[in-house]
Amino acid sequence: MASLTIRKLDEGVKTYLRLRSARNRRSVEEEVRIILGELIQGHEEPLTPMAAPPDHAPAPVSQRTGAVPEASVTLIIGGGIAAYKSLDLIRRLKERRIEVRCVLTQAAQQFVTPLAVSALSHERVYTDLFDPQSEFDAGHIRLARDCDLIVVAPATADLMAKMANGHADDLASAILLATNRKILLAPAMNPLMWNNAATRRNVTQLQRDGVVLIGPNSGEMAEAGEAGVGRMSEAIEIATAAERLLRPPVPKPLAGKRVLITAGPTHEPIDPVRYIANRSSGKQGFAIAAAAQAAGAEVILVSGPVDLDDPAGVTVKHVESARQMLEQVQAALPADIAIFAAAVADWRVANEGEQKLKKTSAGMPPLQLVENPDILATISKLTEKRPPLVIGFAAETEHLIDNAKSKLARKGCDWIVANDVSPATGVMGGDRNTVHLISRKNGEKDGEIAVDSWPVMSKEQVAIELVAHVAKSVTGKSLEPAS
Repeated sequence: MASLTIRKLDEGVKTYLRLRSARNRRSVEEEVRIILGELIQGHEEPLTPMAAPPDHAPAPVSQRTGAVPEASVTLIIGGGIAAYKSLDLIRRLKERRIEVRCVLTQAAQQFVTPLAVSALSHERVYTDLFDPQSEFDAGHIRLARDCDLIVVAPATADLMAKMANGHADDLASAILLATNRKILLAPAMNPLMWNNAATRRNVTQLQRDGVVLIGPNSGEMAEAGEAGVGRMSEAIEIATAAERLLRPPVPKPLAGKRVLITAGPTHEPIDPVRYIANRSSGKQGFAIAAAAQAAGAEVILVSGPVDLDDPAGVTVKHVESARQMLEQVQAALPADIAIFAAAVADWRVANEGEQKLKKTSAGMPPLQLVENPDILATISKLTEKRPPLVIGFAAETEHLIDNAKSKLARKGCDWIVANDVSPATGVMGGDRNTVHLISRKNGEKDGEIAVDSWPVMSKEQVAIELVAHVAKSVTGKSLEPAS
């Protein structure tokens, strides 16, 4: 046997092996071979004076989800202002049942601390190539290979140059040179650095070497007045890309289906300056659009004003008002599935001011409100071009289930996704959601109403779960990979 790799060991077992191999002046790999040989020959070396590890060490359990990790990542955090995003990335990876061990470059420690990274990853953080506590058994080799994927975020111009040219003068670059695992880079740097000829050559070489890149995105830089391509991709984008590399491709049960989705708030103008709006961020609708696209659907997303990047592979129609949203929804028909996640304003001003309304001695100018078109009810009650499955959302602050059931009957849709948006929940604008799927049993119009309550999830997880229910209802196919 040329080499020996043992993964998913309990920390107690790892500690014992490292101490025993150091005492005997052997590598961990050599020590494991000797232990196995002794066991086979029936005269195992006594473990004292060190404590023996448990006979059946359990697999590590995620402290956030309570689930056994399904994959592991070595996350290398480079030295750039975008390093702060790596803290959110750790959380996003762990939500996906991915174990994370982190390496900080010397420069990265100027932006985030090992203590903060360790607290989020629940693992020791590695910083030094010549650390005597880990390098007596070639710790950088273990970090390079005792994982399923290496993620570099942020990947600075310096780190990418070292990778492209085979340098290994610190822990991060040594790991990257010694690994035989897939590497995912999330570049982050000033736009001029990104467009520099040397960086472009390095990127080309890395891609030839099989390294996967995500981003960079365009936008404002940390430096005042700087903008362009160079922003590190958001944590959720990187986590999603990592998950795609780590796990088998998801089946495409919605291939050939056309899905229409609305998201975000609407802005109803009062005058050229002011408008009526709500606190919807659009995150849930955008997550549903991304999940439907990943399931193989052709997705048309009609979005009100939001501060979100358009989901990849999705046709997005940007609108302002409820009337504009209805117009785009009608133009997008026919569709196989319609999911109305937008928080459409119920009212608008009857007579929009052509000029900015001014304060007067008489007080506030009167604002006459009129009802906006009901997009969900309009589409649900179509006699022609009605999608076979119409799903509405009920954002309530009280009597959640009762109000959702009432809305299901009143609007004429097939399902209602109900969620509590009281300020205390943090759902409006937040990243997590608790929903209840309200539907009629067996799809009968006058049938008994069923309530399926889901646990607290990220909005991305809610989206995946909802799309799985849609796929099963429409096609009978599951989103679960074939075993």
